[in-house]
Amino acid sequence: MTTFSANLGFLWSDRPLPEAIHAARSAGFSAVECHWPYETPAETLREALQEASLPIVSLNTKRGHVEEGEFGLAALTGRQGESEHAIKEAIDYAALVSARAVHVMAGNAFGPDAHIVYVQNLRFAARVAAKRGIEVLIEPLNARDNPDYFLRTTEQAIRIIDEVAEDNVKLMFDCYHVGRTEGHVFDRLRAVFPYVGHIQFASIPDRGTPDHGRLDYRLLFEQIDELGWTRPLGAEYKTAGDTGASLGWMRSYGGTSGSLAR
Repeated sequence: MTTFSANLGFLWSDRPLPEAIHAARSAGFSAVECHWPYETPAETLREALQEASLPIVSLNTKRGHVEEGEFGLAALTGRQGESEHAIKEAIDYAALVSARAVHVMAGNAFGPDAHIVYVQNLRFAARVAAKRGIEVLIEPLNARDNPDYFLRTTEQAIRIIDEVAEDNVKLMFDCYHVGRTEGHVFDRLRAVFPYVGHIQFASIPDRGTPDHGRLDYRLLFEQIDELGWTRPLGAEYKTAGDTGASLGWMRSYGGTSGSLAR
């Protein structure tokens, strides 16, 4: 049975996180995930999750100097101390709110030196996270939206995961990014499935609700279910206004419970 996680970086992003969590529960989501929840005290977030009886899937490491366009630190040369601090901060926060995973953001970088430092930082993250029972996620981003981002394809991500060689480092498979960069989303997912720690989705090409666009998500959700995936799928799409008004796709796929109709 397919269930869904609300990404609160996009959904109900106009509300404080505790309110967004309760809204996600009321809408029928089975879990939530965040981008950068750090302005909300971990205790406050944990209480909201407990009140709503929702687990949290993941959160991201901080981006760095956002005003300068930074979008992660882990692949930036000369910034390893800052990256390690951001990784430890994210893992500590994740442990306090019982998040299953931390997405370690690579950042905007190019070249072999970026690869070396990225692998080093991922090994550091994996070892720190393993002590807390937390997974480390890495996510390729498409070059149209993120032209300078270091991690671009699932093939590159798998090579890095193999090189890092830590059991708790997994692939964040974002159907939108894979569709924009590589196409053939289900074929790519099936090929890399043993590496996958989380799956996200949005329409292609506009990153909106999954009930339109080039990818047939009804079929894809069924295919993912047939692969044996049992974790919630992350709804990380952009809304045109009120989030609640965007949830018709959930009802058409099985009602507010988020289960896929058969």
